[in-house]
Amino acid sequence: MTARSVRTGDPTGHAEDADDLDVEEALALVREDNGSAHTGGHRTPAPPSQGSGPAAKPDAHHRATPWPEARATAARAARAVTRSARRAPVSVRLDDALGLTLAAPLDALTDLPSFDTSAMDGWAVAGPGPWAVRDEGVLAGHAEPAPLTDGEAARIATGARVPPDATAVLRSEHGQTDEKGRLHATREVVHGQDIRPRGQECRSGDQLLPPGTLVTPAVLGLAAAAGYDTLTAVPRPRVDVLVLGDELLIEGTPRDGLIRDALGPMLPPWLRALGAEVTAVRRLGDSAEALRKAVAGSDADVIVTTGGTAAGPVDHVHPILARIGAELLVDGVKVRPGHPMLLARTKENQHLVGLPGNPLAAVSGLLTLAEPLLRTLAARPAPEPYTLPLSNEAHGHPYDTRLVPVVLRGDSAVPLHYNGPAMLRGIAAADALAVVPPGGARPGQEAELLDLPWASAGIGVCFT
Repeated sequence: MTARSVRTGDPTGHAEDADDLDVEEALALVREDNGSAHTGGHRTPAPPSQGSGPAAKPDAHHRATPWPEARATAARAARAVTRSARRAPVSVRLDDALGLTLAAPLDALTDLPSFDTSAMDGWAVAGPGPWAVRDEGVLAGHAEPAPLTDGEAARIATGARVPPDATAVLRSEHGQTDEKGRLHATREVVHGQDIRPRGQECRSGDQLLPPGTLVTPAVLGLAAAAGYDTLTAVPRPRVDVLVLGDELLIEGTPRDGLIRDALGPMLPPWLRALGAEVTAVRRLGDSAEALRKAVAGSDADVIVTTGGTAAGPVDHVHPILARIGAELLVDGVKVRPGHPMLLARTKENQHLVGLPGNPLAAVSGLLTLAEPLLRTLAARPAPEPYTLPLSNEAHGHPYDTRLVPVVLRGDSAVPLHYNGPAMLRGIAAADALAVVPPGGARPGQEAELLDLPWASAGIGVCFT
């Protein structure tokens, strides 16, 4: 697998100018126009209109939303919420902040380091040598030691406070003592060497990181070093998952016309990897009334349903949305698998993402609609689109974009088999999904790639 770097930008190609926005608006836009294209390893930026290739032809009977437009619509819907609702930032303990986005600057609460410290094990020395060595050494975590006088040295440990009036730290491997116990340097001693002076990294009040920064493990370390116990962050969007279908088993092997529920176990960790807090997972069967009550009674930011988005006898999502007066923002997408997916505004500050019931089609819906919606609500940086050449031909749909699981090998993407709408075998082995334009892609043709959260470098590996 090729190593990937964190990318920032707008995968829809609909970036906005954030220069004149306030902090909240800048966070809501997730700095969608803040990065240059990733160009390492022969990868090239994806064009902004992936999903509509030269093989596409007009189709009067196919009126679903084009794939790039659907993703842009989901991001715009989230931006409308963040601008109107002004979701209040939350104070989060460091242990719980991984994967969140800073809602306030991270300013230094102290000088770093807050006192002169030794960068090495050795001796703190004053003036030119040789030096008389004190009996008492200096260890990290102890009070300030007594000052040194010229010609005096004291044993010191890495991270310990340097005694006042010390002029340098002599490394253990660069000093030796004679028969009288006097310390001699085996190489030149430069004034200030191996001393980390107070404030070398920052001064109290310096801005260490701006709002909009994704909280990574390194950010947590910096915050702790700077004296923080909590961080002010954008809250995770809360998601209720509603699993539909009378045919689903929650344990055991398929039997008697029943199949195992694959989406119930798969969706919650996937949604968490996209930055959400999963507040409920409910299995409702095919009851229209149970679905209506669950949707009407939810106070989550986003509701995700599985199945029931087509027009079959037990496909209740559309009728229920009409019954509660929801606004359909996306009703079908020109993408395979997953074209019956939908996005609706159910309340002023609540949306519903309707995923198809087939597992790989549901994954397509996650990456098409749920990912940009949740990412924008969470103010997380957008992954910048990139392309790699395909090693083999990828068959396409005559009019629709197609998402194909691939593995990354060197500087190319290898399409995987078992990529039918009901199959998870391909995506389970995949590093990414290739965006195949209408008509398909030939070997060697560049294809836009969508990294899977756990396969891309960065905070997406957090599932909790």
